[in-house]
Amino acid sequence: MSYQNEITAAGQIIAGNANWNGIDAESVARMRLQNRFKTGLDIARYTAGIMRRDMAAYDANPADYTQSLGCWHGFIGQQKLIAIKKHFGTTKRRYLYLSGWMIAALRSEFGPLPDQSMHEKTSVPALIEELYTFLRQADSRELNLLFRELDAARKAGNQVEIQRLTNAIDNYETHVVPIIADIDAGFGNAEATYLLAKKMIEAGACALQIENQVSDEKQCGHQDGKVTVPHEDFIAKIRAIRYAFLELGVDDGIIVARTDSLGAGLTKQIAFSKTPGDLGDQYNAFLDCEEIADIAQANGDVIINRGGKLMRPKRLPSNLYQFRAGTGEDRCVLDCITSLQNGADLLWIETEKPHIGQIAGMVDRIREVIPNAKLVYNNSPSFNWTLNFRQQVFDAWEKEGRDLSAYDRAKLMSADYDTSELAAEADERIRTFQRDAAARAGIFHHLITLPTYHTAALSTDNLAKEYFGDAGMLGYVKNVQRQEIRQGIACVKHQNMSGSDIGDDHKEYFAGEAALKAGGVHNTMNQFAA
Repeated sequence: MSYQNEITAAGQIIAGNANWNGIDAESVARMRLQNRFKTGLDIARYTAGIMRRDMAAYDANPADYTQSLGCWHGFIGQQKLIAIKKHFGTTKRRYLYLSGWMIAALRSEFGPLPDQSMHEKTSVPALIEELYTFLRQADSRELNLLFRELDAARKAGNQVEIQRLTNAIDNYETHVVPIIADIDAGFGNAEATYLLAKKMIEAGACALQIENQVSDEKQCGHQDGKVTVPHEDFIAKIRAIRYAFLELGVDDGIIVARTDSLGAGLTKQIAFSKTPGDLGDQYNAFLDCEEIADIAQANGDVIINRGGKLMRPKRLPSNLYQFRAGTGEDRCVLDCITSLQNGADLLWIETEKPHIGQIAGMVDRIREVIPNAKLVYNNSPSFNWTLNFRQQVFDAWEKEGRDLSAYDRAKLMSADYDTSELAAEADERIRTFQRDAAARAGIFHHLITLPTYHTAALSTDNLAKEYFGDAGMLGYVKNVQRQEIRQGIACVKHQNMSGSDIGDDHKEYFAGEAALKAGGVHNTMNQFAA
């Protein structure tokens, strides 16, 4: 609905209530436009549509891949989207990622925790709600600025500017974008997964990412000791999430099925199998077993039949069973095909390094069965990107027969190589990694899980070094405030960013001329007007 139509609609409601003295139709219209999304479910339905359209666009052209950064606080997510709109003019194909790792490390009431699903499960939907609260406030603030400019243009009688601003309001693009939210391994059984999924969807999440680890043994995907579950267990959780979406009317909600099988060499249980070759039998076929000639040797052990032979799966003192070495990729491929055949929409393969050839090799096999299979990929800070890509270039050049006498592969991380030809080639491969992987390896969505964790640490370290050192206050002024001014960072006017001007306008709506405003001539934010 256009701005003028909103005013007209509000005016008709007000006209029907004779006692509503002082209620202004245009003020109502402005408040409605500043609060476009009334509930989290409104957001989930809206953003699910965005993701579905983006997925179709990627299928037509892999150059149309999508991206996100992980954010651990609503303000960080808000500033990210404000920056994207400022630099690129649109938020299209840019999402938010909600990382379980960062919730564990930064948002748990227990204090910093490892990524092992020990944090409160309610902190996940709480962060989703917080992120969208800040994104909606970004809309409200930006529209407030447009309304103020419109009032000034009217006061000046500038018809051209009035028309421009009216068009800008009518065609306003929201900061609200899809969130891909990490539900870990579901925080329990399928029922627990369903209950948490509902809370996450009600908070606004249109896409939930779930992994095939055992929920009570869950580990970060880039650490050791990962334990997977049989496919039927994982499929039950995928179904639970789908039921949650459908119950809440988010019919096109997105499920991202993550497999940790590439780095997981353990399972907690042997899969149930009815017939040879069924899904349970395929899972069990990866178990590391030894043949038993005499049943008396198997006291207290589990024995399975494999090809007519009695086999004893190798069991650790932890009571976990181990898979045969070298089966990770095969298990990943089976995990992915099975997930897509049972309700998942996107895949996530957690790898140990960012290598396009490795990812593409698995995706090619998956696409033999499901041609439009696509991935969400973790461009993880757990990877040493500099070292990995310098090694990849070194190995490629070695294969080509190039002279590598100037390089020591074991020391490629050294700053001595930073200006070398090899380092330049590696950096170029890093720069184009997302584009190249989207084209070759079926990656629809690229994300960095923990970037704002690292940027917060880095920027705080730099400020502390300067401010508490010889630079003193200049350490803040030169490296923070002056840069905010020079680069047009809206937060330099932190009172405005926190909603002070919106509050002033509301005071005027409510109290008219009697309103006591904060934005008068003595407000020090006026020093940043230029």
